[in-house]
Amino acid sequence: MKIFKVGESQKAACSTCQSFENATFQLRDVPFSDGTGVVKKVLVGVCDKCESVTVLPHQSTPAVKRQYEAKRKPVEGRLPAHLIDILNLATMEIGATTDFVPSMMKYYIHSLSEDEKSAKEIASYLQSDLAKGRSEKRLSLKGRKIFEDIEHLKSLSHIENTTDLLKGIILKINEDVLIKKRLKPIENLKNIMAAVA
Repeated sequence: MKIFKVGESQKAACSTCQSFENATFQLRDVPFSDGTGVVKKVLVGVCDKCESVTVLPHQSTPAVKRQYEAKRKPVEGRLPAHLIDILNLATMEIGATTDFVPSMMKYYIHSLSEDEKSAKEIASYLQSDLAKGRSEKRLSLKGRKIFEDIEHLKSLSHIENTTDLLKGIILKINEDVLIKKRLKPIENLKNIMAAVA
């Protein structure tokens, strides 16, 4: 992979000019193709003839990806305080700190979205007395796949409300980690914890 520097140039196909033109690499603010935002100060090849962006070098891909992911909306829910306490206790149970809560939730959300049988059981947790209570705390989850996993899990579980879905997942964590101490999810969580520590 060639690494380009600001001021270097190369021939590139310009869709505006409909021809191959000389493109000079510059730092530019470039809008996303879907019109949902802008990547700030990224290295791109700019057509010397018409000034339009013609090349996104491979070295700029991580910066574009990072800014694209940063603009994604987080998945959020307002929850009773005791459900956040359950998450904090579950992290302690596996030897992590409360900073691990988002990773644990993302692990469960992804795992459940891949397991139709378990996903369908989430709704049963909402019948529990622990699913009730005043929602006074906020849980916010960000990540590359979180939104897609949540939407898929909603369709599998037939739970349309994000907050209800989060409640069900937390109560599943409660059962797996704190009550029944199931080996497989606990080991998986410990491995993730070791990887992100």
